[in-house]
Amino acid sequence: MLKKRSIVIAGHATSVSLEPEFWDALKEIAEKRAVSLNQLVAEIDQGRAGNLSSAIRVFVLGEVRA
Repeated sequence: MLKKRSIVIAGHATSVSLEPEFWDALKEIAEKRAVSLNQLVAEIDQGRAGNLSSAIRVFVLGEVRA
C-alpha cells in the first residue's frame, strides 16, 4: 500500500506516494547524511528526469546496492 506525504522542495509543497518501506529507507539515508528528509528529496529532485516517486525509489535502490 502506498503512503502519501507532503514534501517541501524549493519552497513548494508537493505530495509523494511511496511504499512505507521506501519511506523508512529514505529516512535512514537522510539521518546517515545528517540532512532533513526535505533536503534529501530536493537533491533527488534536482537530478531526476521523470516521476519524483520513481526517482526516489531508484535513488534508494542505488544506496542499498552501494
